[in-house]
Amino acid sequence: MPEPRQHRVAVLVLEGAKPLDVGIPAQVFTTRASMPYEVRVCGAAPGPVTGGDGLAYHVAHGLDALAWADIVFVPGYRFPDRDDPPQAVVEALIAAHDRGARLAAISTGAFALAATGLLDGRRATTHWHYTRALAARHPLVRVDENVLFVDEGSVLTSAGAASGIDLCLHILRGDLGVAASNHAARRLVAAPYRSGGQAQYVPRSVPEPLGERFAATREWALHRLGEPLTLDTLARQAGVSPRTFSRRFVEETGCTPMQWVMRARIDLARELLERSQRGVEQIAADIGLGTGANLRLHFQRILGTTPSEYRRTFTRGE
Repeated sequence: MPEPRQHRVAVLVLEGAKPLDVGIPAQVFTTRASMPYEVRVCGAAPGPVTGGDGLAYHVAHGLDALAWADIVFVPGYRFPDRDDPPQAVVEALIAAHDRGARLAAISTGAFALAATGLLDGRRATTHWHYTRALAARHPLVRVDENVLFVDEGSVLTSAGAASGIDLCLHILRGDLGVAASNHAARRLVAAPYRSGGQAQYVPRSVPEPLGERFAATREWALHRLGEPLTLDTLARQAGVSPRTFSRRFVEETGCTPMQWVMRARIDLARELLERSQRGVEQIAADIGLGTGANLRLHFQRILGTTPSEYRRTFTRGE
């Protein structure tokens, strides 16, 4: 099998760039043997860039990096609702998109993407503190304030800094598969999968100890995906009624308990397809879906492809 193609990642540092937002894609996609990515950090021009939170940057590349890249990250920056980025930056982002590059915003970097017009008519998100400002400044953007990230294909947006990690891992899963994404998550000591539809923050009506208990229940379930997992089973493990568990689980994660279980099973199936030679019937039994037909049905519904096609795409040669 051919080696995975090299991806070129540009991290665009704008005036007032937030340090965590800059560091996340630079670290996740940093060049290493197991990661076919090359990263260039750039600005409107090479040289010093005034950052936010008391930090400054010295970038080696200018906007030429956007013409080179096939993924462009725009980290969040201070006061995004005051002024649009320089026109040269806006034009370079549009040109990169027109050339086929994916544009991905972390936090308030969504304002820079919105200034290009590429988010018009599309769903997008940003840090919860700025969602109303984004909607007011760019009324054609369908702002969703209740999600961690939004993937609209060629343009992607995420909420605060931590959800930038979720977005990066989501991109990794699509490029290299679940095994590579999980490996990167372990290296970052991050959750391997948080759905883009998960709430940006847990409502205050959910007590903190209960939120911790639900997290422990999810971890418990991840080690038992091959066993029968019902709403009653999960609620009993969390020590609450099924009705309470279901309601508060949705508040915390943005999906129902059984939707979450199904997605976890499909993600485990993806990793087994990538890293083992087990057949579809055996994998279906291992992850609690019973039959290969059942696995194929849910695989197609969730991922839009078949297990065999997925294996061909993500199984690499030695």
